[in-house]
Amino acid sequence: MLTRRTFLIGGLGVAGAAGALVVGWSALPLRQRLVGSAPLPVQGAEVPLNGWVKVSSDNSVTVMMCKAEMGQGIYTGAAMLLADEMDADWTQVKVQQSPIDKIYNNLDNIVGDLPFRPDDHSVFEELTVWMLRKASRDFVGTMITGGSTSINDLWQPMREAGASARMMLCGAAAEQWHVPVGECRAENSRVLHPSGRSASFGELAELAGQQSLQTHVVLKTPAQFRLIGKPVKRIDGPSKLDGSAKFGIDALPDGLLYASVLMCPTLGGTLKDCDDSVARALPGVVKVLKVDAYNGGTGGVAVIAENVFIAMYALDAVAALGIEWNHGAAADVSDSDVVRSLTDALEHSEGHAYYSRGDVDGALGTAARVVSAEYRAPYLAHAPLEPMNCTVQVTDDGAKVWVSTQVPALARKQVAKVLHMDTDKVEVQVLLLGGGFGRRLEVDYVSQAAAIASEADGRPVQTIWSRPQDMTHDFYRPACVSRFRAGLNRAGELVAWRNLSASQSAVAASLKRNYGIPDPLCDRTTVEGAFDQPYEWPNLRVAQTTVELPVPVGFWRSVGHSHQAFFVESFMDELAAAAGKDPVEFRAGLLEHHPRHLAVLRRAAVLSNWGRPLARAPDGAACARGIALHEAFGSIVAQVAEVSIGANKTVCVRRVVCVVDCGTPVNPNLIRQQVEGGIVFGLSAALYEAITIDHGQVQQQYYSDFPIVHMDDCPVIDTDIMSSEGEPQGVGEIATPPIAAAVANAIFALTGQRLRTLPLQLA
Repeated sequence: MLTRRTFLIGGLGVAGAAGALVVGWSALPLRQRLVGSAPLPVQGAEVPLNGWVKVSSDNSVTVMMCKAEMGQGIYTGAAMLLADEMDADWTQVKVQQSPIDKIYNNLDNIVGDLPFRPDDHSVFEELTVWMLRKASRDFVGTMITGGSTSINDLWQPMREAGASARMMLCGAAAEQWHVPVGECRAENSRVLHPSGRSASFGELAELAGQQSLQTHVVLKTPAQFRLIGKPVKRIDGPSKLDGSAKFGIDALPDGLLYASVLMCPTLGGTLKDCDDSVARALPGVVKVLKVDAYNGGTGGVAVIAENVFIAMYALDAVAALGIEWNHGAAADVSDSDVVRSLTDALEHSEGHAYYSRGDVDGALGTAARVVSAEYRAPYLAHAPLEPMNCTVQVTDDGAKVWVSTQVPALARKQVAKVLHMDTDKVEVQVLLLGGGFGRRLEVDYVSQAAAIASEADGRPVQTIWSRPQDMTHDFYRPACVSRFRAGLNRAGELVAWRNLSASQSAVAASLKRNYGIPDPLCDRTTVEGAFDQPYEWPNLRVAQTTVELPVPVGFWRSVGHSHQAFFVESFMDELAAAAGKDPVEFRAGLLEHHPRHLAVLRRAAVLSNWGRPLARAPDGAACARGIALHEAFGSIVAQVAEVSIGANKTVCVRRVVCVVDCGTPVNPNLIRQQVEGGIVFGLSAALYEAITIDHGQVQQQYYSDFPIVHMDDCPVIDTDIMSSEGEPQGVGEIATPPIAAAVANAIFALTGQRLRTLPLQLA
């Protein structure tokens, strides 16, 4: 069993002889994140003031953006942090993708995977977080956009960079005017003096760049914010409206070739043999080649051609003559095998306890009533609108990569590995992402594209996957089975809670295929959303057992929360029904010492008119409400779904009320957008989506097989953002977890049927 000592020593690699060095290292302050290892690239009259911002003589302020923009609005939210502290004119702020540098490493992403609960407050927890943040600062590959950590991670460095730049600009003005610097202040991209003198940032830029770097800064108080907290329009909005925005698939370097790929239909399989004679003879075909399996992916055959249509046509010609595949271990796995493996694990293992308290068995033994249930969730694909693609040019001097990725440093490292060259010979240009949801945390498609481009004699090659290849060669959200037993006393109060789930580990799989790191001692993501919730259970045990299966799994939007929230909040409703209590009041009784959670729950009940009769739907069908409360990525969310049943027992979600406490709301517009998108994303999975496997082959190929909620099916979504002055917390994934439970609980209230398997389908 994992103890605090083994976690610290085994998990972080701190061992015996190195102990003294580690203690000394851990006592040192975190290395600076203000200036990178190399000067920022500049154009024209741009002047870098630190590693995060440049000012030009035309008065424009360029914010260096180290996070990937995949629709979540980070270009806007992060730029607001710096611009506010800098007192820059927002209309003159623009963003530029940053180079790859350790100052841009994400210090919060890996910390978020530590097996601590939000209620954990101990010296051990603080020390572990401190040490891991320090390690992340210098670890190659942790320049990551994921885990709903972007604003959390940039809250401090972006603001410090803006404040430092402002002080340097004020210092330049003071030097020019021969006045004390304390008499100068910045406002709207100008430095002002009480005498009436003023100068624009652009006019001061060159002299400001000669000032000493300001590392000791005083940040604004919330009362001084000009931009933070305001519904500022998206900085990337105009380019997406006029079509000038550049996504990965828009990379068009001179001399571009295109590659189409057909991979083994069995997950993890490889190419054995094929007849490519017809394809090679087609006009416009440059090369037909075997493609290996990279970074946990699947091998196959690729065609490089002058345009994408020729490449696809030639690939069809190869397939028509027949292809021999090495199908591998996954060929023995179908859905029934997956379910059997997971349920067998629950039968034969107590799992690793991530959180336990009190005497669960004793409390269950004396309970007036014991309630048991088993819940299931399927594999899920990411299915981003922009399919996997990557453009690579390989020359004698190195390689250039144009790609939509959430992990640019890891992508660069893997390209260098595939091409057998030094990392500094690889240049990566990160373009906008047409959807990520965790899929672009993987680099299989990047490595594959590099290998293909190495056969193109120096010309750039854009490798594009078709929708079927994308859907059938994903790294899927793990399937999971979860069992509960809970005890109620005669007063209907919860006295015991036991929960054991079984699934694959996305963390273990990712670490192995992308970093060559062996399995971790535990994987918080397998059980997040189950062990880390605020409910004040008197006796409980929450555990998980990891199952090995040859199905590739990865990080899907909200990861473990995506299914564990459905399990926990549905079973919580079951207990409320068994106790004969209102679902809101039953939850409230377990939140006495969690006022923030209770406030969110109560607010959702008020805004949804909880407890009042619901009018019938426009088609005359009866409606009912269901509620779910969940904490994820530092934020608290409560959702109330209003549901009716349509023709052919169709579940119709009419309205969703969502209340969010995410700390300081940096930009309410972005929060509402992400809440709406997260609900639609989660609702699609709740009602329609599942990946099914037959002998190692995924059966879904198109959106028609893996539907998303359409405009005419989308409910009205009312979002309420609670006022808070705490540090901002995650937003991008928080609205996805509770929606399935809220809908399932409404279905129960309406029909009396308790649906315990996703997607939700009435009998």
